[in-house]
This record gives sequence, C-alpha cells and structure tokens, in this order.
Amino acid sequence: MKFTYPDFSPFHFSVPYLVFGSSLPGQALFDLKIVSSGVRPLVAERALTALPDGGLELTKTADIVVVPGWHDLGIRPDAELVDAMLSAHARGAYVVGLCYGAYVLAYAGLLDDRRAATHWMAEQDFSLRFPQVKLDMNALYVDEYRLITSAGTGAGLDCCLYIVRAFHGSAVANMIARAMVIPPHREGGQAQFIEQPVAASTHDAQINRLLDYLRERLACQHTIDDLAARASMSRRTFTRHFGKATGMSPVDWLVNERLRRTRDLLKTTTLPVEKIAAMAGFQTPVSLRQHFKNRFRVSPREWRRTFSQIDV
Repeated sequence: MKFTYPDFSPFHFSVPYLVFGSSLPGQALFDLKIVSSGVRPLVAERALTALPDGGLELTKTADIVVVPGWHDLGIRPDAELVDAMLSAHARGAYVVGLCYGAYVLAYAGLLDDRRAATHWMAEQDFSLRFPQVKLDMNALYVDEYRLITSAGTGAGLDCCLYIVRAFHGSAVANMIARAMVIPPHREGGQAQFIEQPVAASTHDAQINRLLDYLRERLACQHTIDDLAARASMSRRTFTRHFGKATGMSPVDWLVNERLRRTRDLLKTTTLPVEKIAAMAGFQTPVSLRQHFKNRFRVSPREWRRTFSQIDV
C-alpha cells in the first residue's frame, strides 16, 4: 500500500509503484494500492494526477505501508495519517519512508531512538527537528524493527528491491532489477555518494590562515602542539578556537581534507592508491583504505570505478 500526498514528486511516486507493481508470469508479487487521505485525487508537481484506490482505512490490512516522499518538510502529517501508521506498525506491518518520507515517520514518533536515513540535503534540518532519531547519513537505506527509511532518488530503488528480497527472495528481486536495468543489490550501509563541503574559511582569521597552510601541506604530518605554536596559542586555547571555528577537531578536519584530496585524485588521475595515500597525507595505504571504507562504505577502487573522469 502506498500513501500519496499533495504536490507529490512523480519520480518518488513511480519508484515503489514500478517495483511493487511488478509481477511474474501469472503472479502479482504484491496487491498494490494507492491511498490518500479522504480518497482525494492528487496532482503532482507537473500536473500528473494520481487516482487513489481508497483512503487510510486500507492501511488496516496492509503488510507494507510506503510514504514515497513528503511535500513540505515543515508540515506535520495530520493526526489521521499518524494514527494509521502507528496502528499499522503496532500490528506488525512494515512502514517505509522513502527519501523525505522519513520525515513522516519521524513526526509520528516511530523513529525515536532508532536509526534512520534520508536525503543528504536534509541532514541538518532533519537532525534539528528530530534529535531523538539516530540519523545515519552513510546509509542508502536502514531497516530497524520493520521501520525502513532510505536516502534520496536512486536509493529508493535499492530500498524497494531490498523489501522485495525480504518477501520473495533474491532470485525474484534480481529478475526485477534485470528488467529495470539496474544493479540487483546495493547494501544499505553503502555510503551516499555525496559531497559534504567544508567551508573554505571561517569567521576566525587566525584559524583561516592555518587552514590555508594545512591545505598546502596535507602530505606532511602535523601535531597538535605544532599547530598550536603556529597559531601562537596554547594547546588548550588552540583546540577550543579550532573547534569553535570549524565544528570539528584538528585531527577530524585533517582526515576530512585528506579524504577529499583522495577522492579528487581517484577521480582525476590513474595514480595507484599507494601514491595517492602519500600525496593526501595518510601514513600508509592501509590507513587510507581504512578511513575511506569507514567513511564511504566502499573501497577507493570502487569509488574510482564509479566516478573516474579518466578513460582507462
């Protein structure tokens, strides 16, 4: 069962509709229903109209309830929708929020003290609105206690295929993926392939000069004491100023910048990982691979294969 909301996104609507509407010869995989509050026809962003099969009463028998996005992140779902989702989950149904649909589950309180995913562009907003939710921005999708949330757009396909695997097995999910000409399986823990920019400058001129110095010397090794001395501060004062200006510790900032340099080199060169590790400032290739895998859930080689701008 798929809940549709006003001004819905045609793409987000079509993802679960296409996946859960798939069938094998002579056999529908799911009894897919389109639901809207009050059984109202709903118009999408570009004049596409969805005609619902019924209202929220259909959630009383649904095994899966999918919210494929949300039209306004600042608007709470009405009490009727919240009650329907709470009741569905309480009786054992899966409740799914694709992309911004995670907001609906969070507003309902279903994600309190649980892990969840959503589109990376909403990370700050979601975290501020729902501090009780354990937002995982490295995940393509998260399944925790029959509450499934996904990152944006393409990750919704991965999430829906994951649900197909859970209900019908890998062979059926792979058949659907082949028909749609998409990869049959991406793990939910794989990182969202996103840019997470760090400000080139801060409001602290002294720290700005130090950041410029470090960016020019990422391949060198730096100690906290050395950096504090360069900034003409005590170690304690320096770490406080650095954290206030950048929002992270000096070590975390350096790792982040070194990973950024690594990604750039992987995309724009054919240099071996060993050489890239030295150029980015990682002491060993093993250290680079560990930091890269921990941050992005894929290896440097896999990243390069996806994003390389060099024909090899």
